[in-house]
Amino acid sequence: MLIALLGVVQGQLWFGRGSVSEVRQMQQKLEDQKARNTAAQQGNERLRAEVRDLKEGLETVEEKARSELGMVKPNEVYVQIVK
Repeated sequence: MLIALLGVVQGQLWFGRGSVSEVRQMQQKLEDQKARNTAAQQGNERLRAEVRDLKEGLETVEEKARSELGMVKPNEVYVQIVK
């Protein structure tokens, strides 16, 4: 009887719900999710910094206008170099 009970417990440990292989898979999924979360947090922080710069300083706004919209100040000559 005890041997049968031991067999059932060992079967659960190796093949059932919460088995060793399932725990390993879940740990790997957790590590992958942590890596994705870290990357997303870095992206969010980068966006926060850009928003903060746009709110506080005009230099960033001017830089974006120049690079994306081709803004030119009076008495400047616009030269575009294509690579």
